[in-house]
Amino acid sequence: MKPLMTRSLAILSVSSMLATGAAYAASPEAAPVQIQPISANLDVTVQVNGTALTDLGFLGANGAEAMLPLRAVTESLGFKLTWHPETYSVDLVKGNVFTTVKTGEDRYTINKMFTELGTAPQLVDSKLYVPASFVKTILHGSVATEGNAVSVSLKEEAKKVQSTGVITSIQTIKPDHTMIHIQDVGTGGIVLNVGPETTYQMLDGSELTLADLHVGLTITAEHSLAMTMSLPPQTSASNITVLDTAVHKGSVGTAGVIEDVRENGSLLLKGEGLSETSPDEVVLTVSADTAIVDGKGEPVDKAALTKGAKIIGFYGPMMTKSLPPISQAWKIVVETDNE
Repeated sequence: MKPLMTRSLAILSVSSMLATGAAYAASPEAAPVQIQPISANLDVTVQVNGTALTDLGFLGANGAEAMLPLRAVTESLGFKLTWHPETYSVDLVKGNVFTTVKTGEDRYTINKMFTELGTAPQLVDSKLYVPASFVKTILHGSVATEGNAVSVSLKEEAKKVQSTGVITSIQTIKPDHTMIHIQDVGTGGIVLNVGPETTYQMLDGSELTLADLHVGLTITAEHSLAMTMSLPPQTSASNITVLDTAVHKGSVGTAGVIEDVRENGSLLLKGEGLSETSPDEVVLTVSADTAIVDGKGEPVDKAALTKGAKIIGFYGPMMTKSLPPISQAWKIVVETDNE
């Protein structure tokens, strides 16, 4: 018979104290952490990228799935872990991949979206264990199980793809996390999550920074093959290349419908400004220098700029003080049948 190793599962319980009487009621107080021992066979060996770990795993309830030591596995895969004792949760970061695991909750986060795996993490002997499916579903690695042996790997280079599109918004979530929406607005397109490890450059290889990016630029992003199931889908970008020959600092944009094409070729655009400084209604002058493209940056014939066409106009920051204001468009994105 295989030896059983006793482990302790930390469970946080909160009790409330209420005093009777109309004049007084005490506030709820948190009770001390209670320890409930559990027993399991510690007999699952774990390999990460071909290297055996000293920490072992164990089979979960009914032997359905192996539970793996989170820190040992993910640190071997290159992740940085931050433990939060007040919530019994841990944040994992590697490049632009962000996820959070919380003890006892079958609710795993990846790029701000929640995913259930059918098994909650367990805190045992001061170590947090997660189901093997965590590596496959959340970290997008590979998992192979043979008997009581589990092998995991994470080959990032094979999981990189490229997407090209026009930036429609840039939103800073926190100092080390920014979301860049490309190809469309609203629920369309793709959201790129970028962080400190993301690199930026012009097409000629000259270096840029995140601060150099702005709406209207056409970019090619190298990003993870894995995407969230949200609308728009989100993914982590490792490199962004600006395809425009020049940046247009202070550029703003409006997304909407062409209400009128005037005799001089200017367009009356009504819709929604992409930022607080962007008007919902603007007259755009179009010149030979105005780039007319689709959401992915591919050229579109000027004949597509007709009344009723859905477009995103990028212009400014100089505008007249008229109502609606008039500004020179440097790029117009036309919604095509392929989008």
